[in-house]
Amino acid sequence: MSTTKGTQILTLHGLRFDANLGILDFEKTAPQPIQVDAELNLGTQDLLPRDDDILHVLDYRKVRKIIIDECNAEHVNLLESLIGKVAHRLMQLPGVLGVRVKIAKLEIFDDCEVAIRMETGQW
Repeated sequence: MSTTKGTQILTLHGLRFDANLGILDFEKTAPQPIQVDAELNLGTQDLLPRDDDILHVLDYRKVRKIIIDECNAEHVNLLESLIGKVAHRLMQLPGVLGVRVKIAKLEIFDDCEVAIRMETGQW
């Protein structure tokens, strides 16, 4: 008996861009660099898709755009608020059973990055 199905996880790692985020004075006047990592649990999928058509899978370009758009929609004071907005939006995509998101502030301290990771849905 051959295996015909598997669990599919869509991953974006190391997505870097500037976002308006933070409570400090310098954070309120200019965007700062962040890095977003995301995993989307798409559940059990056929090992071989029914065809080779992008319309029948979750397009990772859409996932990337949603993350960037959510992070740039408005200034957010807290990293916790921002990551919640991103996770909630990604969970609304068709076929997504679970979401793991990590957002890191890359330049808030000289000696480390600060990050929050959130997991929701099924894993």
